Amino acid sequence: MTVPGIGLTLATVIPLQIGSTERFASAANFASYARCVERQYLISGKKKGEGNARNGNKYLAWVFVEAANFALRFCDPGRHFYERKNAKISPVVARKASAPKLARVFPYAEEAQVV
Repeated sequence: MTVPGIGLTLATVIPLQIGSTERFASAANFASYARCVERQYLISGKKKGEGNARNGNKYLAWVFVEAANFALRFCDPGRHFYERKNAKISPVVARKASAPKLARVFPYAEEAQVV
């Protein structure tokens, strides 16, 4: 089993950009580093860190959006997720919402060496 949407080229780019996934405490931390999730920094219920939008790796953000594009074309669960999101929000935002799903799976897939 491989990660849907990640082919030979993207599977080569990801390890070159991150080195080792061992430096991330969790898959959510990896997804945050890949700019796939909204930053959220709360202190006493107040949102802070608005100028912190560009932390992380911009190339990984691109890789996972590209992988989401391929996954929604060739993977049935990915397509169904995209269609559900697209019914509620714009197509661009629906594609971007698919990227964190793949980013959270990748560290486990790399650990099992299936990529």
